[in-house]
Amino acid sequence: MASACRIGRLLSSQTAVFLCDMQEKFRPTIQYFPQIITVASRVLNAAKSLDMPVVVTEQYPKGLGPSVPELGLQNYPDLKPIAKTQFSMMTSEVESFLKSQKQEIKSVVLCGIETHVCVQGTALALLEKGFDVHVVVDACSSRSMVDRMFGFERIKASGAWLTTSESVILGLVGDAAHPKFKEVQKIIWDSAPDTGLLTPLPGKKEY
Repeated sequence: MASACRIGRLLSSQTAVFLCDMQEKFRPTIQYFPQIITVASRVLNAAKSLDMPVVVTEQYPKGLGPSVPELGLQNYPDLKPIAKTQFSMMTSEVESFLKSQKQEIKSVVLCGIETHVCVQGTALALLEKGFDVHVVVDACSSRSMVDRMFGFERIKASGAWLTTSESVILGLVGDAAHPKFKEVQKIIWDSAPDTGLLTPLPGKKEY
């Protein structure tokens, strides 16, 4: 008898998208901030096209400002950011939202900042509660690339999957025969921008 194996298959009907703390005050300091927001917006638009639940949080918005307009929340009036102070998106309000969904949420696709703090804290909290977690590496960043990369290491070691925006978006569609495929395909028609993940070291060739 084959042993059980977690493979992390994504089903749009059982997956929520989390967008973590992409706010104005982070704009000048986060590595590759414009590119990260562009990619996260793609994930958001795909999720809304597929009628998936989306959670947006803002870390202490009174001091750190609102989510940046480029993320595109203004296009979805039903999407209201949830304020928080803890370094995890899993507030009581977010937990209640997940439990209120008609279909059980088993997986979460996670984007945002900072990778080594709130994204990591959210991933760990979700894993502890038994969710499959997919961290979109080209939609997450930190002020420091060292913090960013070792945040990813910590998250992966804890049992989450590191993935890319295009892999997630097409994985959620699953089939070119999907009725929303053409709509979603337009979102990823142009390649995602460079987010610095494959920047070569001095004297080294690029991957």
